[in-house]
Amino acid sequence: MFKYNFITGSGGYCVGEIMLGIRNRKLLIQNGRTKLDRKARRLALDALEAALKAADPEAIMRSMVEVRGDRLSVGQYRFDLRKFRRIYVVGGGKASGEMAEVLESVLGSRISGGVVSVPYKTSSAKTSYVRLHEASHPIPDDSGVIGVKSMLELVSHVEKDDMVICLISGGGSSLMPLPRGEITLAEKRIVTDALLKSGATINEINTVRKHISEFKGGWLAKKAYPATIVNLILSDVLGDPLDFIASGPTVPDSTTFDDAVEILRMHSLWEEMPKSVKNLLNEGQQGLIEETPKDGDKAFEKVFNLVIGNNRIATLASCNKLGEAGVSPLFLTASLEGEARHIGTMLASIAKEVEVSGNPLSRPCGIVAGGEATVKVVGCGRGGRNQEIALSAALGISGMDGVVIASFTTDGIDGPTDAAGALVDGKTIVHSQERKLDAKKFLEENDSYHFFSELNDLIFTGHTGTNVNDISMIVMTE
Repeated sequence: MFKYNFITGSGGYCVGEIMLGIRNRKLLIQNGRTKLDRKARRLALDALEAALKAADPEAIMRSMVEVRGDRLSVGQYRFDLRKFRRIYVVGGGKASGEMAEVLESVLGSRISGGVVSVPYKTSSAKTSYVRLHEASHPIPDDSGVIGVKSMLELVSHVEKDDMVICLISGGGSSLMPLPRGEITLAEKRIVTDALLKSGATINEINTVRKHISEFKGGWLAKKAYPATIVNLILSDVLGDPLDFIASGPTVPDSTTFDDAVEILRMHSLWEEMPKSVKNLLNEGQQGLIEETPKDGDKAFEKVFNLVIGNNRIATLASCNKLGEAGVSPLFLTASLEGEARHIGTMLASIAKEVEVSGNPLSRPCGIVAGGEATVKVVGCGRGGRNQEIALSAALGISGMDGVVIASFTTDGIDGPTDAAGALVDGKTIVHSQERKLDAKKFLEENDSYHFFSELNDLIFTGHTGTNVNDISMIVMTE
């Protein structure tokens, strides 16, 4: 039977040697031109840091993985370790190194071996039994393929009295590539890059990825059968659909070859796809090659999936922090999605409504939303979805006092930049005009990074070692 459970947890500001905090918070606060703006900036930054604290994978893992004697407790599940001959650890994602370190501290020498793929030069975790294999994100590389093959080699000879613990977090799809059939990695990179630039959602991107992969979409579970699989998941997908988080390597796939083709056609990408990709997807539609494993397959009979952290937990932590500071908080949603610039306009509209009518809250207040926006790249600039949200919002709140809109990604890397996001207030546009920066032009060119670089309003956290999507907020002081 396919099983899953949702586990909550929170912890301190450290993941290994990574400090979960905003490195340039002092400068960001000082950039406020009025007392109310500086107060709103400080409150917003405090709330963002509270979200990082709640998404700390080390603290979450320690709160729900425990060994007492010969019994392993993982959330609500209990396993008698005497029944397992070997325990292997595999997986990948931005938080998987830190997750592996904690797991080792609990299981120690009971681990027979393991391989976990993490982004290059981002993890400070230290492990002895699980090898941390570095690979590329968000565009997969050859090292990622080598990592996946190492994982499959580990599980290729498992038996029914073995256990495989799979550590999955955001970024796992890119870090664990294994192209299917005649598709080359270079061709898979073309597919991933095109989808990222098209504005496709993460669910759409992962639907395609699953159907051109030998590892994702349930194939790892199929290849690790008949072992018991315990899958620990830090979710970076809205609503926590298990088969979309890291493209669901141990989860029954709810999508089909038809879905993958339709997504590529919908985003006008089908014709530019490599011939090998189109051939494989067409063969899948015709039933000439096997579909991804579905619900009911015996491979999932002993698979236990647990979501240990997600965006909702982090977003609620931000709300609670604002409430503790005497600001009336409103949790808007943990399912925010859509075009980034449109979300920025919406957030600015909400702030203006509060100013005019006191609806939905009166000042002082904070409104928090979690999720993940998309950006359809049409310009030649540099930026990320959160920076674009902030730039669009700045245009809408121009002239207001004590109003801040901030947006950042919990993994610390917003798009292809070294910033986590950006923060704006009612004086941002005035400031930019003084520096002869045309905000609308920067927005049209998808060049939010260079806009905020000039104003020193980028948010920097560095790699955080976690990833539970993005958080955007409005803070209004009095």
